[in-house]
Amino acid sequence: MFLDEIEITVIGGTGGPGKISFFPMKGGPSGGNGGAGGSVYVVADAQMNSLNRYAGKHEFKAAHGEAGGKNRQEGARAADFELALPPGTTIIDLETGSETEVQGPDDRILVARGGRGGLGNESFKSATFQTPQKSEPPKTGQVRKLRIVMKLIADYGLIGLPNGGKSSLLNELTAANVKTANYPFTTLEPALGVLGKKIIADIPGLIEGASGGKGLGIKFLKHIEKTGLLIHCISIESDNIIRDYETVMNELREYNPKVAEKEQIILLTKIDLASNEEIEKKLKQLKKLNPQTYAVSIHDLDAIERLKKLLS
Repeated sequence: MFLDEIEITVIGGTGGPGKISFFPMKGGPSGGNGGAGGSVYVVADAQMNSLNRYAGKHEFKAAHGEAGGKNRQEGARAADFELALPPGTTIIDLETGSETEVQGPDDRILVARGGRGGLGNESFKSATFQTPQKSEPPKTGQVRKLRIVMKLIADYGLIGLPNGGKSSLLNELTAANVKTANYPFTTLEPALGVLGKKIIADIPGLIEGASGGKGLGIKFLKHIEKTGLLIHCISIESDNIIRDYETVMNELREYNPKVAEKEQIILLTKIDLASNEEIEKKLKQLKKLNPQTYAVSIHDLDAIERLKKLLS
């Protein structure tokens, strides 16, 4: 299971209560203040590429502050709670609709503030009030309901209709080991591979109507938003490669016009299944759409090496 979106509640810790006490001999107030509750922060973890570690978890709390003590001793402030998220994750407040994004390793974003500690009776002492017998209760921590939406950050995104050869190509270009088979929707979740220092994401196949929820729908389209280059895979087995190209491009435009405008190359895949005449014919058709069109086969090592150099 690939988890890329969750709804959670984050709760700041409650402050510690203030203390009511008096010095044994002097009789004056000695109750210390309570410590502040911990706050909840989100931080970026570059080692994460999904939200799977949070499956089944819906609530995250920071610790409570310690109570104030005798002899004006203040309670300890509680430790903050850090919620690690993949870089590029968007945090949406479900009440206000406000959004923020955790990006780099230095990001540490406050999402639920801890409550202030209560005041002990020593804090209420005055010239006219020498023996206060009251304390202030602590404040509760902030409670927020959030939607966490992860978007993969990859250098290259493999897109195309189902069974277009994307997963096989990812396996050949990188050390990935994605399931492949000769039927649509083999890939049911995004897969990542590394070529040199570049990350390649295999986005599950789109079909006509995907932006409206058909097939795998828009569930994975958001992972294309942050890729630097789209690699559009079209199988030479197609009886209408222009139609296939436009089907995918129309879905991208419907989802987000900016995604459709990203830099793109086209790969005519599975060319080992066709004659040279058919390869040349279909290459010419696709190059009219995009001059950066290349023919590849996972069984053609020279073509794979040329592609690796191009992507590097």
